[in-house]
Amino acid sequence: MANEVVLAYSQIISMPNTAIITGASSGIGLELAKIFAAKKNDVLLVARSEDKLKALGDELQKAFGITAHCLALDLSDYNNAQVIFDFCRQKNIKVDYLINNAGFGDFGFFADSNWQKQLQMINLNITALTYLTHLFLPQMISKKYGKIMNVASTAAFQPGPTMAVYFATKAFVLHFSEAINNELEGTGVTVTALCPGATESGFQKAANLEESKMFKDKKIPTSKEVAVFGYDAFINGTPVAIHGLKNYLLANSVRFAPRSLVVRIARAITD
Repeated sequence: MANEVVLAYSQIISMPNTAIITGASSGIGLELAKIFAAKKNDVLLVARSEDKLKALGDELQKAFGITAHCLALDLSDYNNAQVIFDFCRQKNIKVDYLINNAGFGDFGFFADSNWQKQLQMINLNITALTYLTHLFLPQMISKKYGKIMNVASTAAFQPGPTMAVYFATKAFVLHFSEAINNELEGTGVTVTALCPGATESGFQKAANLEESKMFKDKKIPTSKEVAVFGYDAFINGTPVAIHGLKNYLLANSVRFAPRSLVVRIARAITD
């Protein structure tokens, strides 16, 4: 009997952790999926492209011997957060790590923008992220273990003329993450806000930023470099992780500058 108890206990503690990764089909999300799988975590991959997700899931299972679940969902319909939660409950998937990476931006004057696109951005960057956190956080607290990564941006530290809604959504992600991380002290659960700067990914094309000063003719970090940095910060429970020394200095320098100057500088960078 004692040996059976020991065996059952050893099987429980040897079970792999499971990570949900949204926006997993490209960019930072794809690289994070590879890292989590390489560390022998099971993964639940979420993105809009079913074909890309299936190909990635197959690749990770073959390469690392983990289980990869795939859900092709558009989280700009934030009600799909409930679909993810229900899927995990039905499959008895115990989620240890939640990576809220999905998001997009848009370049141009707000007055000239397409409202539906702005609304989709708010729903994806803010509402779906917040809803997923609200759904999965109680489970993590109850088992006294869990980690959440919310992908913000260096855009979170100042207003962003010509990308007004995007910068504002990322400010929400940063402040929300810092606040609940403080609330969770002593629970065994941590929240990390990853704040990358300009990164080689599909973001700039989707946001019409290919000709922006942020990206044009500049050597910028790869998605893999940002993902490796983010994963380390996440595992260490770092509340705010700003990738790159230059980004760190710029993000923190706005504290000491007049707000009017900060806005003008941000406009000069994005134009």
